[in-house]
Amino acid sequence: MPRARRHPSPAPPSAPRTPTRSRTAPPRHAHRAALGASAVAGLLALAACSAGAPAAAPSATPSDAPATYAPVTLDNCGTEITFDSPPQRVVTIKSSTTEMLLALGLADALVGTAFADGPVPDRWAADVADVPVLSDKVPGQEALLEAEPDLVYAGWESNLSADGAGERSTLDALGIATYVSPSACKDPAYQPDPLTFDDVLGEIREVGDVFGVPAAAADVVAEQQATLDAIEPVDGATAAWWSSGTDTPYVGAGIGAPQMLMETAGLTNVFADVDDTWTSVGWEQVVAADPDVLVLVDSAWNSAQKKMDFLAAHPAASQLTAVREQRYVVVPFAASEAGVRNAQAASDIADAVRALDTGTPAPTEG
Repeated sequence: MPRARRHPSPAPPSAPRTPTRSRTAPPRHAHRAALGASAVAGLLALAACSAGAPAAAPSATPSDAPATYAPVTLDNCGTEITFDSPPQRVVTIKSSTTEMLLALGLADALVGTAFADGPVPDRWAADVADVPVLSDKVPGQEALLEAEPDLVYAGWESNLSADGAGERSTLDALGIATYVSPSACKDPAYQPDPLTFDDVLGEIREVGDVFGVPAAAADVVAEQQATLDAIEPVDGATAAWWSSGTDTPYVGAGIGAPQMLMETAGLTNVFADVDDTWTSVGWEQVVAADPDVLVLVDSAWNSAQKKMDFLAAHPAASQLTAVREQRYVVVPFAASEAGVRNAQAASDIADAVRALDTGTPAPTEG
């Protein structure tokens, strides 16, 4: 089975931090006996006692993995980790990570998914149809361990916490490697500022290296770049990107994926001067900015239609030009976070804004 060794990461000069304790991950059977444990301490204790348990047969290595595999060492959000061989049993948390593996042709490596933001695009639906869904939200440690992963690929750092899927150090002690989407790193030393498509394409290449499929990653990068090159940006219409929140709207700020997508599509983000990925604002600020377009995030838990209904009934927001004229652009939540759907999302946004000006509905990615 693949092994991942987790090491302390040297702190960059600009952001010293306490190093993570170095260790070599134990084999997967070391965490099998921890199934059913409810506390981190219990998981660790049981893992230490189960060294003699037989390991389950691993699933097949991805078919396009090379016969030889050079170890891959990464500094991932401040945690250094080395992969000695391609991961074979992966749990993904968030749609962006699931879809990354699907785009790379790695569906066979998936043993569980969690926290989906919506359905995967139709072209991947069959590939993931039989993969167990561990949780509609972040899976608990017990559910995670039952899947017997050798890697957890998380879309957010917060997915890997004591009250979530487990802290990175805890999972490491159980022989489970962890990888967080680099765009989601919160430490200023690692957080992209701002996020760019170079960062997004870099993650595709990095995941391709981890799984031993660099050629597949190169193909995905080429496809993404072709989509970006074909975008015809609009003429700078102003926009606000509303993700969630009613009393206090949560909007795209100046350094995250919303800003990257709006800028690539040719829109001017009215909250671009906020140095953050997302920010909370008051409706009076949105009304004062009166953007030409409202980008509405459509998620499994907060649909774009619910947002439209709220805007129409809100005393202040209903007076926005974009609300009165129904100048809405809808983006699936999974396309609003760094990942393989971003290039198409930027193209769809530009097309949708042009359609608003011509009165012709524009198709959006499913």
